[in-house]
Amino acid sequence: MVSLDKAVIARLKSYGETFEILVDSDLALEYKSGENIKLNDVMAVDNIFKDAKTGDKSSEESLKKVFGTDDVLAIADRIIKKGELHLTTEQRKRMLEDRKKQIVTTIARNAINPQTKLPHPPGRIEKAMEEARVDVNINESAKEQVDRIVKALQPIIPIKFGKIQIAVKIPANYAGKLHSTFREFGDVKKEEWVGGEQYCVLEIPAGLQDEFLSKINNLTKGEANIKFLR
Repeated sequence: MVSLDKAVIARLKSYGETFEILVDSDLALEYKSGENIKLNDVMAVDNIFKDAKTGDKSSEESLKKVFGTDDVLAIADRIIKKGELHLTTEQRKRMLEDRKKQIVTTIARNAINPQTKLPHPPGRIEKAMEEARVDVNINESAKEQVDRIVKALQPIIPIKFGKIQIAVKIPANYAGKLHSTFREFGDVKKEEWVGGEQYCVLEIPAGLQDEFLSKINNLTKGEANIKFLR
């Protein structure tokens, strides 16, 4: 569960009554958008309130009258999906900045300059967002906004989403160590042993290529043979 000091209020008004829960703002938005997130992780406390600020709880009678149940998780699901998040000015400002950083990071990790086939640094993406005057919406997850924002950036900088395939050959003594690392970055399309070395073909988001090269070379002390296929 999220800590109370970081929680915000999710509120639903129905049949003349108000119902509130305390939630993690980011997780609540992701849950609302259909992400596979446990409600217990979203909520700060397992209570339904008439007024969360005063701690005044909703009665069992009113819950059953409006929702047909007094099950906290079932009601919280309705409040998050049908209600609204209520934020203070400071919470809204912080969330807006956090959401912007999430969007910049997502774009930097998944997009490239199609002319150079190289990733754009986060600073360049952020500057282009300012120049394009894109609207960042705190009521949508970063994932929901990325496609729209990339389209807005295209007149400013050459940018597109894409994946690349990389062939990696590593000495046998590093194979076990790198097995999970490969899957952190993308999908392993081919895997075989060639002359006592492990040969893999991976498909990863194009924007991760520099990070991938750095990590693999660091873990293998520069002994990996890496080739970009496309």
